[in-house]
Amino acid sequence: MKNMRRFLMPWLALLVGASLLAGCGGGSWRQGGIAGTKPYTVQGKTYYPLASARGFVEEGIASWYGEKFHGKTTASGERYNQNAMTAAHKLLPLGSRVRVTHLGSGRSVVVRINDRGPFAGGRVIDLSRGAAMRLNMLREGTARVRVRSLDAADKKRAAGRR
Repeated sequence: MKNMRRFLMPWLALLVGASLLAGCGGGSWRQGGIAGTKPYTVQGKTYYPLASARGFVEEGIASWYGEKFHGKTTASGERYNQNAMTAAHKLLPLGSRVRVTHLGSGRSVVVRINDRGPFAGGRVIDLSRGAAMRLNMLREGTARVRVRSLDAADKKRAAGRR
């Protein structure tokens, strides 16, 4: 019996150790260990969303999406409301809040990222109809914008502007 224990104990220890190490990989960025950061593939391209929006700044073309998607499920699992202050972004974590500034007019809005996209024409963000209306870009359909993530202090300032 002692010989069997001596033989099994190292193997059992190895098995337990391997199991514990395998469990450490469960929060991997490739598996989307952080909510809203799971990799996804669209049109043959795989996107790896950021683990954090902290310090994020991007300039480019914004577009908007409205009635055609109203009521459909977004990447965050909620129903899209074209009148809400939301947006789609390819890399920002779902739930992130960003300030979008129309570089032509200086107008800005705060939106919450709740969907993925845009996947057309080199655009950087897809705004809800409500956000696009506040930026006065409905008629043009697109606008040159700056997207800047909001930190805790910025969120407090933005809440005061409502």
